[in-house]
Amino acid sequence: MSEKGSKIVLVTGATGKVGQNFIRRFMADPRWSGAKIRALCHNRLLESDDRLEVVQGSIADRADVASAVGGVSHVVHLATCKETPDDIMDVAVKGMFWLLEECRISASFEQFVLIGGDAGMGHFVYPHPVPVVEAQKHSAYEGCYALSKVLEEVMLEQYYVQYDFNGCCLRAPWIMEKDDFKYTLSFGEDIFGGPRWRDMVGAEKADEYVASGAVPVMLDPQGEPVLRNFVHVEDLAAAVMAALDCTAARQQLFNICMDEPVDYRQMADYLRQTRDVPSVDVETPFYRTWLDNNKAKFLLGWRPHYDLAKLVDAAWDYRRDEDDPRVVWYPG
Repeated sequence: MSEKGSKIVLVTGATGKVGQNFIRRFMADPRWSGAKIRALCHNRLLESDDRLEVVQGSIADRADVASAVGGVSHVVHLATCKETPDDIMDVAVKGMFWLLEECRISASFEQFVLIGGDAGMGHFVYPHPVPVVEAQKHSAYEGCYALSKVLEEVMLEQYYVQYDFNGCCLRAPWIMEKDDFKYTLSFGEDIFGGPRWRDMVGAEKADEYVASGAVPVMLDPQGEPVLRNFVHVEDLAAAVMAALDCTAARQQLFNICMDEPVDYRQMADYLRQTRDVPSVDVETPFYRTWLDNNKAKFLLGWRPHYDLAKLVDAAWDYRRDEDDPRVVWYPG
């Protein structure tokens, strides 16, 4: 195995929230001083420097992928699509296949790290009466995004079987940064992701809740507050760093998430106590889910730093600069 100083880590999806946070951590980590990042970018670009090489191309084009993979030791695969049927198979299936194929035949390749998603387990769409562990079967909900997360994980697993491939998958729930979590709770048109609370309660009530600053308490079909899994981008980036070159990560799948899912009732109580924010119960068809992250703690030595209070405080305390507008680059 080569010295870390001579290694090159290819990052797909490098301009996204996870990619940028991972690259920042990687560059600051003394264990990887001298190692380089190669960022495969499509529409958006990063600024290159002596340790960051930017290559532009399409992950669906084998020639572009071959050029990007050439000489790299590690691949951190972050590129994804949401509910965009015209693009998702090119990125999630064809793109990942080309990455795996080029890594498989590369003399310099050492490890492939995939960032998966709990959409492949149906997250809160289906009942999960017990904590979700890595051995549970896939159960994609309707739409192309959840299906793509299943296909990514299965493809990587089959490369383990076919070629004894060195990879691992870090399965993440909804990834939060900056003030994202605050906007997941908006009754306005500025909602980030789903559910769209405005559609659930109607425009008139939604406007009232916007005016009062109220947040929703998501209830399941039995009227219980939903437990929903999240991970802060800092914790996920730390998990990627923990998995790089970790022998215990070889051919393993890890749930990477907060120690406990967000309890919407506890969240509302915390906001009321700390910020005098009102709340309103909203009946939904969604279910409680608890992702179990003990495997990552045991094998990777990783620990999440964000809990409910820290997640809420970080989102409500965040103040955006004029050059940092809220931009959602994909639907959902």
